[in-house]
Amino acid sequence: MSFVIAVPATVEAAATDLANLGSTISAANAAAAAPTTGVLAAGADEVSAAIAGLFGSHAQSFQALSARAASFHQQFVQFISGASAQYASAEAANVSPLAQAANAVNAPAEAAFGRPLIGNGANGGPGQAGGAGGILYGNGGNGGAGGVGQAGGAGGAAGLFGNGGNGGAGHLGTTAGGNGGHGGALFGNGGNGGVGGKAAGGYGGNGGLIGNGGNGGTTTTTVGGTGGTAGFLIGNGGNSGSATQAGGNAGLLFGNGGNGGVNAYGGNAWLDGNGGSGLIGGTAGVLIGNGGSSLGATHGGLNGGIFFGNGGNGGASASGGSAFFIGNGGNGGVAGFAGLLIGNGGSALATGQVGANGGILFGNGGNGAASTTGIGAAGGSAFFFGNGGNGGHGGATHTGGYGGNGGLLSGNGGNGGGGLTGGAGGTAGLSGNGGNGGAGTTTGGSGGNARLVGDGGDGGHGGVTGGQGGAGGLLSGNSGTPGT
Repeated sequence: MSFVIAVPATVEAAATDLANLGSTISAANAAAAAPTTGVLAAGADEVSAAIAGLFGSHAQSFQALSARAASFHQQFVQFISGASAQYASAEAANVSPLAQAANAVNAPAEAAFGRPLIGNGANGGPGQAGGAGGILYGNGGNGGAGGVGQAGGAGGAAGLFGNGGNGGAGHLGTTAGGNGGHGGALFGNGGNGGVGGKAAGGYGGNGGLIGNGGNGGTTTTTVGGTGGTAGFLIGNGGNSGSATQAGGNAGLLFGNGGNGGVNAYGGNAWLDGNGGSGLIGGTAGVLIGNGGSSLGATHGGLNGGIFFGNGGNGGASASGGSAFFIGNGGNGGVAGFAGLLIGNGGSALATGQVGANGGILFGNGGNGAASTTGIGAAGGSAFFFGNGGNGGHGGATHTGGYGGNGGLLSGNGGNGGGGLTGGAGGTAGLSGNGGNGGAGTTTGGSGGNARLVGDGGDGGHGGVTGGQGGAGGLLSGNSGTPGT
């Protein structure tokens, strides 16, 4: 009977339900007794009298059987009720020594240090800090929400093992939120900062040696809380609570940086993990991880980790982050490079900037930038396997960008961009379809050619002259449809 759990209150409730059921059945039997045991004969003849007597005899037998069943049911209810009482007595006997042992252990620590050795800290009252967790084990108590004119109370700190308490919210969003408590020194997450509303949000608590930083408290009009720093070895940094506060940094060995506000830094990763986003994104783990995306127009995305990771997106006037061996390049004013071996090239946003090429083994080219006043930029090309990127749209008096070429062995060409003259579609690989030509105000772009197997791209529509369709594959494939 290992791993059997008995909850006395649940057992007692079941006994009550059974007793109620027995009462209902007994009442029904009693109500049926008179009309079934005293059946009158349908007539004065002997047959009617015999049938009435037979029914009456069966009814009396049923009532006798019902009485025996009711007796058994009552005994069963008494047995269940007795078992519930025994379980409750056993629990009380077990709890008492445990409570005595806990008090014996905690009393000296409370006398010497003002906190127990083991146990959770108490939650704070209105505007009061949460109690500290046990020195060895226990979570910090949550800070109390602020009363009239009161800031939220700080969350209590944990000891060696445990999570920090959450900071209390400011009163009706008009006073500051409390700071989150720090996690256990060896293991534990920091508490979240309290909500400030129109006042400052509380700072997220820091993690222990292993643990996540707490999130900063949010605010609507002023400074929110900074995200807590992760544990020194492992953990994620907390997210910022407002636009002007930074995300927390990650643990040394593993963890992601927290997201910062649009006017602050994203948290950094170290060896393995992703950088957080922010005005300036956080750095990726040196070995593995994605670079943080930068939210500011003039700030570039961060590069991915050496072995694996994507570059973060950069602003429209900056560069996307690049990958190293495996990963995708980030989008930005200047497209980020794909990983050397595998990955997609980033797409460009700034006028005249081409899409980045895909990785050598596999990857798609990024899209070229569009322009309202100049030539559309070309899409990036794939190398061995992958599709070419699309060309950017050119200005009203300029040519659309060319589509990038598909991978040498397999891949479709990218589509040409529109413009005064449409850009040509990219050429396919040995297997793949050519890209479609871009539409032109005067002349449509030519469709890209297939090579061995695949269809040629369709020519772009032209206001005066449509583009030529691309040639189909030498072994198999149809030529593209000329533009109208």
